[in-house]
Amino acid sequence: MTTVAEQIIDDLYAAGVRHIYGLVGDSLNPITDAIRRHRDFRWIHVHNEEAAAFAASAEAQVTGRLAVCAGSCGPGNTHLIQGLYDAHRSGAPVLALASHIPSSEIGTGYFQETHPERVFIDCSHFCEMVNGAGQMPRVLRIAMQTAVGRGGVAVLALPGDISARPASNPSTPFALTYAKPIETPATEQVQRLAELLTGAEKIMLFVGAGAREARQEVLDLAGAVQAPVGHSLGGKEWIQFDNPYDVGMSGLLGYGACYQAMHDADLVVLLGTDFPYESFLPQRNTVQVDRDPTRLGRRTALELGIAADVGATIRALLPLLTRRSEGKFLARMLHRHAAALEDVVRAHTSKTASMTPISPEYVAAQLDDLADDDAIFTVDTGMCNVWAARYLTPTAGRRVIGSFRHGSMANALPQALGAQIAYPGRQVIAMSGDGGLAMLLGELLTAREQALPVKVVVFNNGSLGMIRLEMMVAGYPYYETDHGTNDYAAIAAACGLDSATVDEPAELGPTLTRMLQVDGPALVDVRTDPNALSIPPKITAEQVRGFALASMRTVLDGGVGRMVELARSNIRNLPRP
Repeated sequence: MTTVAEQIIDDLYAAGVRHIYGLVGDSLNPITDAIRRHRDFRWIHVHNEEAAAFAASAEAQVTGRLAVCAGSCGPGNTHLIQGLYDAHRSGAPVLALASHIPSSEIGTGYFQETHPERVFIDCSHFCEMVNGAGQMPRVLRIAMQTAVGRGGVAVLALPGDISARPASNPSTPFALTYAKPIETPATEQVQRLAELLTGAEKIMLFVGAGAREARQEVLDLAGAVQAPVGHSLGGKEWIQFDNPYDVGMSGLLGYGACYQAMHDADLVVLLGTDFPYESFLPQRNTVQVDRDPTRLGRRTALELGIAADVGATIRALLPLLTRRSEGKFLARMLHRHAAALEDVVRAHTSKTASMTPISPEYVAAQLDDLADDDAIFTVDTGMCNVWAARYLTPTAGRRVIGSFRHGSMANALPQALGAQIAYPGRQVIAMSGDGGLAMLLGELLTAREQALPVKVVVFNNGSLGMIRLEMMVAGYPYYETDHGTNDYAAIAAACGLDSATVDEPAELGPTLTRMLQVDGPALVDVRTDPNALSIPPKITAEQVRGFALASMRTVLDGGVGRMVELARSNIRNLPRP
């Protein structure tokens, strides 16, 4: 007799899934027992279901394949919600099995009763209750294909007694379809875009993660119209490397000439980005290309909105354009970008190698130099986002994963676990803030128990740095953000990890080098400067007044690491008149 639970595991295996992240519990017993009996399937035990969802989110992001997490009834599956929000907003295909109380008790106020079919509605494309064995395996197929096809979360609420029942319908061969449709733009829209580009003297391209499969097309367009190219944080890893038109990043973590280029341009073309900060956009002379029509114009007024694939749009557009031989605006923005980065380097980064407490910028720069060219970085929300955005140098092989859209704390360590499970042979580095790491410290045990060679670098400043900054910008004295420096190296050692503490800049490089070579999980506790705070490239008068009221020392404009070398190279390669 095959149970519903066994049918689920068999069908997941047939779809390419090889493991489930979770924490065992009574309502999940039929699922976990089905995994125990399966020859080639794994249950990956974590210490909080939140970590299970974050790990699945990271795995799905780095592989592009379906990942699965599970939680037992009530509190077990409600712990999943942070990681599922992160996965859903990141477009990561994740299936969550939300186990439920016995079906006969639903609606009676039973122990641990929640309503998972309601709880997860806001962070999923598909969220349904399985009411009987007869719904399987079809409802599982629908859930999996929805997660993969729409990019996001699908949830199955599954009462434990139903998963233990005999399967009533046979499984049939089923292959998930990962290919996305190529939305071709309307001919008249492409012609209109060509007219706008031809009529504009100064053009700027702003690129997000939605252009990840159109990198070459974006560079071809930039070359044809001689446009500087800026990017959002989500677009950085896809477009910045080996980009002769790069002028940096806009937004709260921005740097370089991106903001200036966007506001000086006669026409801004947004490509595959749902950039959320409208105050950084010029709110005029803007075109947007995005697969999702609901995103068009919701951040800024548009001259033209095109609901289509970025690559397909540019391929249709290029034959309609006359290639420009002159690019004064591009040259001016590249010079401005290089000068901005040079000023930062002269004013700040040259001093960091001897600063104590250790500058977090120096830590990020050292990591960038020492990490492999195909390393996967996971980044905690907060100031670690700033240091990663400004110091990690993208390559064709590197990935940077964070909770960039949901903005949850504590994401870096569990995401590193999922990335390492997906790619056991690659270097995975978690850039963890001390505040974020403290929330899910138990996952250090997961790293040791699962023998995952993740490397955790803790930016330990004893402060909630980003929250401190937000208070200062608003004019409030910072309050309840500083709680002292904890010994995370000692905690990691007690969990069975190799660990080290670094207090002096001279010790940092050798310690990181040694720890990155450890054959197993390791943690480096770096004592960093809590006053190293970073300000956006454009700051308002209100924000300045806020800082004056707060009376705090800050470091304006964080460093930029090796990006200055790219900027210098782009200047050298400018065509001479």
